[in-house]
Amino acid sequence: MKKLFFAIVLTCALFSCKKESSTPSTNNTNNNGSTDTTKSSSNSPIVNSIDCSSMQLTGTLKKGEIANTVSVKINYTGGNGKSYDSQTISSTGVLGLTANLIAGTLTTGNGVLSYNVSGTPTTAGNASFEISIGGKNCLINVKVDDVKINPTSGYGPSIIDVEGNSYKTVYIGTQQWMAENLKVSKYNDGTTIPNITDNAQWTKLTTGAWAYYNNDAIIGNKYGKLYNWYVVSPISNGNKNACPIGWHVPSEGEWTLLKDYLGGENVAGGKMKEVGTANWKSPNVGASNSSLFNALPGGWVSLGVNSNNLGSYAYWWTSTDTNTDFTWYTSIVSSYSIFGVGSNLNKKAGLSIRCIKD
Repeated sequence: MKKLFFAIVLTCALFSCKKESSTPSTNNTNNNGSTDTTKSSSNSPIVNSIDCSSMQLTGTLKKGEIANTVSVKINYTGGNGKSYDSQTISSTGVLGLTANLIAGTLTTGNGVLSYNVSGTPTTAGNASFEISIGGKNCLINVKVDDVKINPTSGYGPSIIDVEGNSYKTVYIGTQQWMAENLKVSKYNDGTTIPNITDNAQWTKLTTGAWAYYNNDAIIGNKYGKLYNWYVVSPISNGNKNACPIGWHVPSEGEWTLLKDYLGGENVAGGKMKEVGTANWKSPNVGASNSSLFNALPGGWVSLGVNSNNLGSYAYWWTSTDTNTDFTWYTSIVSSYSIFGVGSNLNKKAGLSIRCIKD
């Protein structure tokens, strides 16, 4: 009996020791419900969180251009001070880019990860990168800008208005202009612009109209039609546009940008005027037409009298309003190389129109 009793006691002791020395099970789920993807190892890099929403972008990305000194910084919290390997992450959405992280060591606590972006984006839009480190991941989106590539000078493709009239175009700096005056008698939605031939009637108008200089179609075929400002104003014309689709009447600011690109008001007019005296009266001062703008002196329809200044003055409307009666316009004269921009022309006058690409 004693032997049996001691055997039972010894067996119970052995089972008790085994139970006490067993290792407790581990749970990889964090208190916040997220799941770590890193093994629980004392040498693994671990962070509590990474914040893609507060990324800091340095530099810009443009379609078709090699990324240069572009980087993205991302904040993290709860770093454990362990080292991490380098990463190369390919973009999705806009392709052709990689985000590169150099191997390093996490800060103990809060810190910042810096990814260098390299490559050439294939399109405009958002390039997305899946960031994953220390058991956490998030998605960043980096904007890729479109690039409008224009030559700084030279003729562009011809354009056609709603009536089938064809116009040369020209690149000047960052802008693309019509290289001829507008000839159309309809808005680009097909709505007719009335032709008013009586000067007394013309001066009473508060709606859009056009006329030939001295009602002469031969002159109009060379210099283009003359329009009152109500053709230009979207308020008076019902939000219509006389320029071909994709083009518009330039604002005062767009005309000023052209003037400044061509060297300022004292010389810009000469660079815009057609050379010689076939269409400009002598002396055609400073005319070189180096911009290829081909400015022609179509004159204007003034108030209370018929047309004036054919061969001497070129006038064009801007789309910039001044007040109820007056608005901005631009002008070139045969006897100077000046390009003028003014704000005091009556809206009932009739001027030429040049269109600029949207």
